[in-house]
Amino acid sequence: MKKDKKTQFSWAMYDFGNSAFATTMLAAILPIFYSSVAANNIDSGLATSYWGYANSIAVLIVAILAPVLGAIADFSAAKKKFLRFFAFMGMVASISLAFTGQGDYIFVAILFIIGSIGFSGANVFYDAFLPEVADEKDIDKVSTRGFALGYVGGGILLLVNVAMILKPGWFGLADQVMAMKVSFAMVGLWWLIFSIPLFKNIHDEKKEPVKRDKSYMRIGFSRIGTTFREISRFKQLLLFLFAFWLFNDGISTIIRMATIYGTEIGIGQNDLIVALLITQFVGIPSTFFFGWLAGKITAKRALMITLFIYLGIVIIGYFMNSALHFYLLATAVGFVQGGAQALSRSIYGRMIPENKKGEFFGFYGISSKFSAVFGPFVFGFVGQITGNSRFGILSLIVFFIAGIILLSLVNVQKGVEAAKKAA
Repeated sequence: MKKDKKTQFSWAMYDFGNSAFATTMLAAILPIFYSSVAANNIDSGLATSYWGYANSIAVLIVAILAPVLGAIADFSAAKKKFLRFFAFMGMVASISLAFTGQGDYIFVAILFIIGSIGFSGANVFYDAFLPEVADEKDIDKVSTRGFALGYVGGGILLLVNVAMILKPGWFGLADQVMAMKVSFAMVGLWWLIFSIPLFKNIHDEKKEPVKRDKSYMRIGFSRIGTTFREISRFKQLLLFLFAFWLFNDGISTIIRMATIYGTEIGIGQNDLIVALLITQFVGIPSTFFFGWLAGKITAKRALMITLFIYLGIVIIGYFMNSALHFYLLATAVGFVQGGAQALSRSIYGRMIPENKKGEFFGFYGISSKFSAVFGPFVFGFVGQITGNSRFGILSLIVFFIAGIILLSLVNVQKGVEAAKKAA
């Protein structure tokens, strides 16, 4: 496959499209809809806990699927086919959420889980294309460009959705609830439209056909054991994965739980949505900034800076009690979120052998998805047993401190050299 600007732009435009799910469904509007509409017949604290459990179930399913899908895609050179399948799953679930209403908290949770599986499952294969569309010298820039365009795409649609919710009459909608429902359908359509460049211009690398005497499922499961043994040979890569597992759990939980947490402690829904819109647009220049900073001080050091800022966000979040506090924290999250995710992906991409891209990015899928299982569960469980979600957010300190300690032990250069020797 050509590693030219058109291919890289087509790859990044998928992030422009699918990030609408991250902004509207994971972070901004669906959590509010769940708390104030779908779960309006149960206690607000319980609704927060249930939302945390729904998030954990979704990412647990993805975590179980990721290594199998990564191995199957690598074996069959079918990354694009699997990406399309999971993307369509997410699009359909998003549109279906437009037909839910009051008291449907179980149905909404099920559709959210299906949509999350589609969103995250597709990203396993999307990430696996990164080393194929970018050379090693460009991988940081291309990765950060994808996240930056994701901020733009998710932010633009969220801006439209926010306008619809604040002024539904301008759009011919009956009320804010109807505006939220229309927003869900728009996510699916937006995702579809901006996936077209990737579907059209990016193709799996051609491989010699391999004769199979087993089903892809059996091959996938058998390769899991092989991949575990293979990845254990790359000590720096494995250490990075454990570090990433921990700090990504904290990051993912903040993304998924911030809005419903704010709703529970009494911050108005308009303030919550507008603050998260600010997060998106702060994230655009900030993601490029951390891509530039990585070139000056190394990607690992730039990543460490983002994690220390996240640690401060969690501590301040415990004491948050006003809309102004939420605005300040949303701005801080926007500053570091894209940089942390993009740098993590590019550091990992450098340390994987050329001939193990799909398979090892399947394990990156485990690290990013399975790591997100525990944070929302711990957040919800601690909030439920203490009767106060403030203690739930405070529990995230552990994930960031442990992740920072392990990351400090990673020698990225040694990891890159080991990958080159194994290729």
